[in-house]
Amino acid sequence: MNNKANHSQGVLLFKLNSRQLFAMGTLKVKELVRYSSMSRLPNSHDTIIGTATIRNRTVPIVDMAKAVGYRAITSEELKDSYIIITDCQRKEVGFLVRGIDKIVNCNWRDINPPPSSVGQNAFLTGVAKIEDKIIQLLDVELVLSHIYPEDSAGYFPSLTDIQREMVKPLNILIVDDSRVARKQLSDALNGLNIPYKVACNGHEALEIMKSNAQTSQQVHLLVSDIEMPGLDGYELSFEVKNTPSLANAYIILHTSLSSEMSLSQAHQVGANEALTKFDATELIEAILRGAKHHYELSKDLEVA
Repeated sequence: MNNKANHSQGVLLFKLNSRQLFAMGTLKVKELVRYSSMSRLPNSHDTIIGTATIRNRTVPIVDMAKAVGYRAITSEELKDSYIIITDCQRKEVGFLVRGIDKIVNCNWRDINPPPSSVGQNAFLTGVAKIEDKIIQLLDVELVLSHIYPEDSAGYFPSLTDIQREMVKPLNILIVDDSRVARKQLSDALNGLNIPYKVACNGHEALEIMKSNAQTSQQVHLLVSDIEMPGLDGYELSFEVKNTPSLANAYIILHTSLSSEMSLSQAHQVGANEALTKFDATELIEAILRGAKHHYELSKDLEVA
């Protein structure tokens, strides 16, 4: 595979309890700071222990252990605790953890989806074996959705009749390993009565696209997360663009990271669009550009 798509990333390993190591991708991490005193935040979620001033910015601090169902970090443990400052879904949030282990390099192909036995309420997006230890990759989007639930009523843009007719013929496939992100994408399309299919990871999405192509029901528009275990969005885009029967798909990659580097790399592997998720208006506008692309493509084929 072309090295543009053979993508590995650092993962930060940290402790929430005494037995298990957890991880998040380093692209989500802005910095690590030792615990320092903080101000209380009235009427906040019960996992938010206060706010800290980090480089002249006021950042809410979440007890991550408590947020995912473990014992809350005690005052006696604070001297050994660290705060992971993240920039995810356009929110700067600090996660208090019991300790930092280290940063290691990990290929997303080595990360497997969590086993079905963990249930729907587990805050996991993947599991990997690193240095003979089982590491659980946390679904940061799911954690944030519990802390900052958003009422999306009336949030979605409207389509004109002409726009709706342009989108209606498209076979749209959305793929994301985060249950929360899949719901956000689904809600946006359901709100506009746009039909679509859903995949939970890159391998599943690629198989759906190949199967559809064999029955002349090609996926016209692929909306994919970038960070996924097994086959990430970069690799999925590369595979699609280098498979002749799939290559006409209009690809919209999205990421929870506020990272120009991620967006630039998305274009390098053949994606047509790269968005910082989640903004429903930006997503629908990108879908409309994809619809216009396929409309013009079909016109060119008719002329030819």
